[in-house]
Amino acid sequence: MEENKTVAAEVTPAVEETKKTVLNASVAPENFDWDAFENDDVYGGSVEAIAEQYNQTLSKVVEGEVVEGEVTAISKREVIVNIGYKSEGVIMAPEFRYNPELKVGDKVEVFVENAEDRKGQLILSHKKARQLRSWDMVNAAYAADEIVKGYVKTRTKGGMIVDVFGIEAFLPGSQIDIKPIRDYDQYVDTTMDFKIVKINQEFRNVVVSHKALIEAELEQQKSEIIGKLEKGQVLEGTVKNITGYGVFVDLGGVDGLIHITDLSWGRINHPEEVVALDQKINVVILDFDESKKRIALGLKQLTVHPWDALDANLKVGDKVKGKVVLIADYGAFVEIEPGVEGLIHVSEMSWSPRLRIASDFLKAGDEVEAQILTLDREEKKMSLGLKQLVANPWENIREKYAVGSKHTATVRNITNFGVFAELEEGIEGLVHISDLSWNKIKHPSELVAAGDAIEVVILDFDEENHKLSLGHKQLLPNPWDEIEAKYAVGTVVEAKIASVNEKGAVVELEGDVDAFCFNRELAKEDGTMPVAGETLSFKVTELKRSAKKVTLSHAKTYAAAVEARAERAASEADNTKKAVKKINSNIEKTTLGDIDALAALKSQLENK
Repeated sequence: MEENKTVAAEVTPAVEETKKTVLNASVAPENFDWDAFENDDVYGGSVEAIAEQYNQTLSKVVEGEVVEGEVTAISKREVIVNIGYKSEGVIMAPEFRYNPELKVGDKVEVFVENAEDRKGQLILSHKKARQLRSWDMVNAAYAADEIVKGYVKTRTKGGMIVDVFGIEAFLPGSQIDIKPIRDYDQYVDTTMDFKIVKINQEFRNVVVSHKALIEAELEQQKSEIIGKLEKGQVLEGTVKNITGYGVFVDLGGVDGLIHITDLSWGRINHPEEVVALDQKINVVILDFDESKKRIALGLKQLTVHPWDALDANLKVGDKVKGKVVLIADYGAFVEIEPGVEGLIHVSEMSWSPRLRIASDFLKAGDEVEAQILTLDREEKKMSLGLKQLVANPWENIREKYAVGSKHTATVRNITNFGVFAELEEGIEGLVHISDLSWNKIKHPSELVAAGDAIEVVILDFDEENHKLSLGHKQLLPNPWDEIEAKYAVGTVVEAKIASVNEKGAVVELEGDVDAFCFNRELAKEDGTMPVAGETLSFKVTELKRSAKKVTLSHAKTYAAAVEARAERAASEADNTKKAVKKINSNIEKTTLGDIDALAALKSQLENK
């Protein structure tokens, strides 16, 4: 009983304290113990003591520090975080956009902005906490080659802006995915995994890539897939990209290329004529390089080669119809059937021997009929001809163009040695430069131009080689018949000097004839040399009809007069000599008496 009393005595104060607490905890206003309340005895002790005990249970909060908290609630607008303080902090939900998987119970770092605002509310910021530690976190992730999460904020020129640890990083458009992106906006407001690929420490620029993660994953897949490939294996794939040179096909983690030549047996201008983007197609493995992870694919190989299906009765000499698919200088390729082409060489397009290019006769897209000239089914080659469908104009040509007959032809080509003139399609002949004019010319272009009509006469034939010799001058009178008569050797003419060179002078004669006078025959009688434009007398010293050459001399025009004067001078000198000799002879015969008589006569005359 005493033990019970002792226990009761020990318990009583606590019971009484509890009773007091319960008494004022929830009572009607008329029964409230105001005395106890005023004496701070409401909770069974002093308020200060209880507050001190409560404060000791709370963490110390320092404004401006980053602390760790626990997410206690999540709504569309707010995230409630408990950091062990007397009140919980409220953070706006957009600060956690980068982490859509955030859930109650997760530990997050927060920045203490204000331990207690006007309303007594704890003000926290997750964004600022991330910003304070973001650069260190970015560098650490880059050094460790870690995968980071990022929130795609907006689109920008050339790519996207991504929030990574609170830092705005740049995501180039080429680094979003391994396939070309058509719509960038589909990634805005999404969270993705990234790999930090570049950091500029000076400017604090960060570049991230999502493509690098995909490629790393695909590299492993590629190795596994390529290791199972075999030549000739048929696989299903998806057209991933189309270029001018071929088509890239996704084989389920590894890409293969169908070259444009392996898309169709027929000739195509662009792969889009055969396949479309995202199309499912069957392809055959042609070749692969395991080290370089390159796969060559084929599409046309899944169908029978058109040459194998070609009509077995088709033979040389048969006529076929087709479309011109390609024009080259040397000929035209004609598609007889899809994948079966024949070449019409330019020499087989016309009977004309004149050199021409294929585009002079045909253009791409033309529908033509041709004759099979050669057919090699094993080599899958065929040559065709157009001219064989029309009559050969060289057959019976002597009947139509007899030697000596006159015709009008068209100048088609001009060379240094002559002019090629066309009588009709397929019939051309050469007018040699020597047969163009009776006068000597340096180049045929002095007389004719391409396209001119020219009168010709048939001179000769070479039927085997399809060559025809023509003449033009033969239809004109030969001016040298008149020249020979007018400017015979020894004839003296008055003519004008056209030009002077180091060898002599070119002299213009009537009848459109140029003659030449050498320097040794050009000097005037007074020894001076004439100049261009002077008109002098000339003597014809030489005329060669075959060479169409006339040689003149000016010196010979006055040489006769000089010779005559010389002869006269010589004659006069001889006569003088004879007279002097006679006088001297007479003087010798005079006597002394004759001398005295003469002296007397002289004296007599002087005295008169």
